[in-house]
Amino acid sequence: MPEPVRRIEVFTGAGRRRSWSSEEKAAIVAESYGEGETVCTVARRHGLTPQQLFTWRRLARVESTSEAPALFVPAVVAPVQPEPTAVVTPRHRARRSAVSGIELEIGGVEVRVGADANPRAIAAVIRALKAGS
Repeated sequence: MPEPVRRIEVFTGAGRRRSWSSEEKAAIVAESYGEGETVCTVARRHGLTPQQLFTWRRLARVESTSEAPALFVPAVVAPVQPEPTAVVTPRHRARRSAVSGIELEIGGVEVRVGADANPRAIAAVIRALKAGS
């Protein structure tokens, strides 16, 4: 037994492709950007698919950016004088510390290690100083 028809759709009109003028497209695109409007409602109102309206909006954005004149900003290149930096000279004079611990001088940097310092941290500091010098 054949299945009964559940839906019949009747098309009215010429059934051909519609052509929209540039002014009509621009007006519909502008309407879709209106406050409180969605692309779907504007498309439905004009008998379009949302995809077609999104395409028109994208093309309008591309056309508006391609027509914009190129903007140039004058650039001035001036030599920059380096700022004087303080020169650190290594101290060769031995100092005595009142706190028990170790004093190291590696690459001109003086490091004081307390008696309760973590051995892994001390090793990491020494490796970093050796790598930097």
